[in-house]
Amino acid sequence: MQGRLRPLGSERAWLWIMLAPTLAGIAFGTAGSLLASGVLSLTAWDLINPPSWAGLGNYARCLGDPKFLAAVRVTLRFAALYVPLCVALSLALALLLNRGLRGQGFFRAMFFAPSITSAVAIGLVFTWIYAKDEGLLNRLLQVLGLRPVNWLGEGAIFYAVTIANVWGALGEGMIVLLAGLKAVPATYYEAATIDGAGGARKFFRITLPLISPTIFFQVIIATVNGLQAFEYIYMLTRRSQGESTMATVVYLIYRNGFRWFSMGLASAQAMILAAVIVLLMLAYFRLEKRLVVYD
Repeated sequence: MQGRLRPLGSERAWLWIMLAPTLAGIAFGTAGSLLASGVLSLTAWDLINPPSWAGLGNYARCLGDPKFLAAVRVTLRFAALYVPLCVALSLALALLLNRGLRGQGFFRAMFFAPSITSAVAIGLVFTWIYAKDEGLLNRLLQVLGLRPVNWLGEGAIFYAVTIANVWGALGEGMIVLLAGLKAVPATYYEAATIDGAGGARKFFRITLPLISPTIFFQVIIATVNGLQAFEYIYMLTRRSQGESTMATVVYLIYRNGFRWFSMGLASAQAMILAAVIVLLMLAYFRLEKRLVVYD
């Protein structure tokens, strides 16, 4: 059995040197921020007066707040729709671009553009698209002889915001999954063709198992992004007095922390969201051995 490759001698020193910036960012950025949020969640602090000890009072306040519990439900519901749509549509685009079509570079750039474009700018565009009176969608409905729809109203706003978020994330997922598709050896498809396998059989027996690690990675990224979605939700659902027609947990964190300056409460909400993400990641990694093929 072949052993694992290990850096030897000076290679080990260079390994740590190259990893040092990333490790420093994790230590002082990610871990440091998490530790600071955990400490702040046990205090009452308004950014002006010195923090005072609150213990678990902020957590009790969160769990007893109907608005926070409603935001948790909205966040989980949003992620449950966002993740499969994002992964499935990104995979569909990657499969199309993997077929060697003409102008492949142009289409890659076009689909990836939203990932590097300002979320505020895209949010403003979707605000115009969804506008009730002069919006693009309602103008198209009027041309077809249909009545306009209040896309940002109570009935449709959840799906309108989800579509905007999925559209903004398709490019990144497409690039990741396309890289996974490019890594599948062509000899497997050639052997399957000789055996008489059709397109569907090749996809489910060759493509899907071999890119399952890439899909698993993209599911994790989409889940974290879905639970932490903020920009499009803020742009499309914000109302007066800091309220939102589709308040998620991250929206409440923003409102409590940076509008009402209740940093302790906002930090407690952030820690609860972090705990939810960790629990989901643990569940994912329990399923990894059963669903992901590495050999």
